[in-house]
Amino acid sequence: MKTITKLAILSVLILLPYFVFNNINLEHQRETLITEIRYNKAIDTATQDAAKALLTNSSQRDETQYESLKKVKINKEEAVQTFLQTMYLNFGVYNDPDGQGVLKTYIPALVIVGYDGYYMYSWDEYTNAAGEKEVKHVWSPKKPYAYADNTGNTFAFTLDDYVTVNRNSDQKWLEGFRSEIASEASIPLLYDSNIFDQVRRTSIVHAIQQDLQFQINKYNNYAKRYGVAYTFTLPLISQEEWNNTINDVGVLAFVQGIPMGEKYYNNYALGGSRIVKKPIYNGMIANGHKYYYSRNSCVSSFTTEEVFTTEREAAANGYIPLDCTVGNRN
Repeated sequence: MKTITKLAILSVLILLPYFVFNNINLEHQRETLITEIRYNKAIDTATQDAAKALLTNSSQRDETQYESLKKVKINKEEAVQTFLQTMYLNFGVYNDPDGQGVLKTYIPALVIVGYDGYYMYSWDEYTNAAGEKEVKHVWSPKKPYAYADNTGNTFAFTLDDYVTVNRNSDQKWLEGFRSEIASEASIPLLYDSNIFDQVRRTSIVHAIQQDLQFQINKYNNYAKRYGVAYTFTLPLISQEEWNNTINDVGVLAFVQGIPMGEKYYNNYALGGSRIVKKPIYNGMIANGHKYYYSRNSCVSSFTTEEVFTTEREAAANGYIPLDCTVGNRN
């Protein structure tokens, strides 16, 4: 009996450190997971705030060349400042200039996706007023979504199918929606809308990816000079998320290298700035009854008596919904 007791005590003594270590490790993993979730939330919030700020002072009415909900003026400076302010708040350094400086070192790049080109907000070295070398975030010029086919025709794409083409055969410039200039341009890429969209998306994503990789590698060289051991890398982003990135104007943010337990935080976030046009409802009178219908779903030869922006407003004025059996369906 004594032998069994001794063996039991010995087993406990042998296994106890293992259980203690395992418990500590599980606690560290739990804390790391909680921290990672908190960081994810902070960066997502900052990026969404930045995307909303991107449209500050923009007006669709300022764009008079042609109709496109995606062609809007953007305020890239306001977007970046909003991103940083939200980050400072969420990371507890809103009133701490030194902490803000440290936090910014974990942001290798921000991308502002515009309608006909993108901007990179990334680290670069320059000589300040005192003649000293300084590394800080700076803006790149706008970089177009450019592409050249195998016959030398060049294209400047946008976030929709509006395109500017330089025809190689006679160096003639053509500009307009793909369907409008296809016959005049006589360039195969413009004939098929699906192939055109595929090439357009691939070209835009490739340009941003290549530039990001270059900027992050450049920042690694700067970081090593200042004793930063972490190596910044372009995270793996799925094709679906890249497609979402270039659907509308928006912000793509990268945050890397924040110490988090036994590992480093490395993530990115996307914030889109889709502009949604308010629906328009026409009110009409047919057969002595008042009807309203959405311009997106019906057309009618009856005279429009009133125009509303919500169904509730139309109903409050005595109109009932039209199911497109009166008038004509689009």
